[in-house]
Amino acid sequence: MSSTASSAAATGSESRIANVVSIAGVDPSGGAGVLADLKAFSALGAYGCGVIAALTAQNTRGVTGVHVPPTDFLRLQIDTLFADVAIHAPKIGMLGSAEVTATVADRLAHWKAANVVLDPVMVAKSGDSLLAKSAISMMREALFPQAFLITPNLPEAGVLLEQRAPDTVKEMYRAAERLRELLPTSSERWVLLKGGHLPGNDLVDLLFDGDRMVELPAPRIETRNTHGTGCSLSSAIAALLPQRAGGFRPVESAVREARQWLLGAIAHSGELGVGSGHGPIHHFHALWRRPQASS
Repeated sequence: MSSTASSAAATGSESRIANVVSIAGVDPSGGAGVLADLKAFSALGAYGCGVIAALTAQNTRGVTGVHVPPTDFLRLQIDTLFADVAIHAPKIGMLGSAEVTATVADRLAHWKAANVVLDPVMVAKSGDSLLAKSAISMMREALFPQAFLITPNLPEAGVLLEQRAPDTVKEMYRAAERLRELLPTSSERWVLLKGGHLPGNDLVDLLFDGDRMVELPAPRIETRNTHGTGCSLSSAIAALLPQRAGGFRPVESAVREARQWLLGAIAHSGELGVGSGHGPIHHFHALWRRPQASS
C-alpha cells in the first residue's frame, strides 16, 4: 500500500462512522442490488460506497436484461476505492459471471478486506437467473475463502451444496453445518442460513460459526413487497458488524439487530407505492414520517 493510501486508511479507521461498500449489481427500480444496499447502510448508520459489478434492466415484475462491465474496469473501481477509503466491511451481492467473481475475490484478497459479508445472489424475486452456472464453483473456490459471513437462502444453499434445498428445520441444521465446512476452519467464520422459504406461518434462520448454532425465529409477514429482502439483510449486517465490534457476541448482535430492522422494513412496505409486482421494502421506515391519511 502506498503512503498516501496508508494515510487515508489510517484517517478513515479513526472515524466514528463505519465505511461499508456494496459490490453488486444495479436494479433500476431501487429495490435490490447496490441502490438498496446504500439505503440499508444509511438507515443503519454507516457511510455507503458502491462498486458496480453488473447492470440489469429490471423492475418489480422481472429482469429483462443483464450487462456485465469489463473485469478490468471492475478491478479499477475496487482498487481506486480501497486505495483511498478505509473500508470496514464489504458486502458482496450479484456478480453475474465467473470472471467477475474471480476478479472480486482477487482484489479482496489483495486489500486484505475484513468483515466480508457474502450474499450468494443467484435468482431474482421474479425467478430470473442472476448468476451463471459457471460462477457457482468459482464462488465456492475463490470467494468463500474471503468471506467472514455468508447469507444463503434455502434454494441457494441447495445449489451451493449440490443437493435438494432444505425444507425442514432439521435439514437446515445439517445444511448450515455443511456450508460452514466450505469456509476456512482456521479462523472465525459464520453462516446465516435464511429460512424464509420454509412452509408455514413461522420461519427460522440459523446462525452458525462451526460450534454454536443459534435459532432466530420470526413471524411471516404476509405481503408481496419482499423485493430485495436478501440484499438488504446482508447489507444491514455489513453496516452493523463494524459498529458492534468489541461488544458482547458482536456477530450475533449485528444479525439480530439487522433482522429486527428488516422485519420493520417489510411490515411498513405498504407505505410505499413502487411498481405492480414484488414491491420493495421500506428501508427508512424508522426515519421517514409516515404519510398522513387524507381527511
